[in-house]
Amino acid sequence: MDGQGFYRTPKLFSEDLDAGYPADEALVLRKLSLEIGDRDIVALVGPNGSGKSTLLRALGRVLKPRRGTVYLDGRAMREWPTREVARRLALLPQGPTLAADLNVQELVWLGRSPHQGLLGLPRREDEEAVRWAINETGIASMAGRRLSELSGGERQRVWVAMALAQQPQVLLLDEPTTFLDLNHQLEVLDLVQYLNHEHGLTVVMVLHDLNQAARYARRVVVLREGEVYADGAPAEVLTPETLRDVFGVEGHVLPGPDGVELVIVPVGRV
Repeated sequence: MDGQGFYRTPKLFSEDLDAGYPADEALVLRKLSLEIGDRDIVALVGPNGSGKSTLLRALGRVLKPRRGTVYLDGRAMREWPTREVARRLALLPQGPTLAADLNVQELVWLGRSPHQGLLGLPRREDEEAVRWAINETGIASMAGRRLSELSGGERQRVWVAMALAQQPQVLLLDEPTTFLDLNHQLEVLDLVQYLNHEHGLTVVMVLHDLNQAARYARRVVVLREGEVYADGAPAEVLTPETLRDVFGVEGHVLPGPDGVELVIVPVGRV
């Protein structure tokens, strides 16, 4: 393990991964290998169409690889029973929705589904897990409110609480700050960072904002055309060369204020 804590015992590992979508013969990911260390917090960044969400879906066993293997805790993901995967890993897609207008507590309870028996009767440990998830995400005061009554930031915290109620070891987040104002973006990312630091949750999240990726992730993986362009500490991979080669913009990478490691300032298109 290096000084940054990278490449601890792999929690998730993809090996020579090819992936795409059934309606399209073209591959989105090509021979992509990536290790996610236990208790790491990783940001996936890259331009639109680079494969960020596809990679997240493949890691979460939502998308079946066309070639290669994803491993969870050293075992091929395809060998895990579905319920056992759901106990270890939670995936929050971009803009999750439910048809029913549930209240907050009802939604969080859905996170206990992988742990419940055939009859789905709640047990003491289920109640404790739901209570813990609600308290840790700071949503106790809104437990009886309908999702439709909540702001975007509040709703996103509720979805995170539902994922936490699963008691997963790995949390996959696809653009968790989309459609949120700046205050609520930071609120959600602060929560994710807290869960990683205080509870050892392994986090992989797709982000568009490079400054947020640099601030909240220990590791940044830059994707370009379905392949890993760069992988490492934010200061190592978020460089003017990366901005130019991957995102097609000229920019400056400057030391950040007040403990922020770096700030990226784009100045124009290439």
